[in-house]
Amino acid sequence: MPHPILSLSDLVPGPLPDRIAPPEAIRHLYDPRVAPLGPRLGARQLGCSLIALAPGRRGFPFHSHRANEELFVILDGRGEIRIGSERRAIRAGDLIACPAGGPETAHQIINTGDRELSYLAISTRHSPEIAEYPDSGALMAIADYAVGEDGVAQGVRHVCGGQGTLDYWDEA
Repeated sequence: MPHPILSLSDLVPGPLPDRIAPPEAIRHLYDPRVAPLGPRLGARQLGCSLIALAPGRRGFPFHSHRANEELFVILDGRGEIRIGSERRAIRAGDLIACPAGGPETAHQIINTGDRELSYLAISTRHSPEIAEYPDSGALMAIADYAVGEDGVAQGVRHVCGGQGTLDYWDEA
């Protein structure tokens, strides 16, 4: 069983695995570096990752969750969060709750500062899950939300929208 204690100072976020990394064409917008923590800590129903964003980068496309809640803890840097139709400045020490819901709870973290922005992303891991992407109208269905050693959900992931089946980053 994994040890239930990790020190953030020992972690080095890395690029997303190739199978879920953003395509080269949009890496100027999206290029999160991630250290998945949940599996390393032995968590089964709680997700947690350390995420680092270079200046000007977004973590992930603007999205909401129908089943899962997220909590973000801003560790270092400054940026902005989109929540619903609002944008708010964020900085080290901020806690941000994103409950399950529709477009009004959609969220996206953007590094608008001049140095790295790092944060913890903590979430419930209810399955099945539906994620909505208001900017594109896409939906992602996720089932069997088991997490692999690389921190990536190993179950079924299907993204669709008005144009049929999409890739995750197509709604970016």
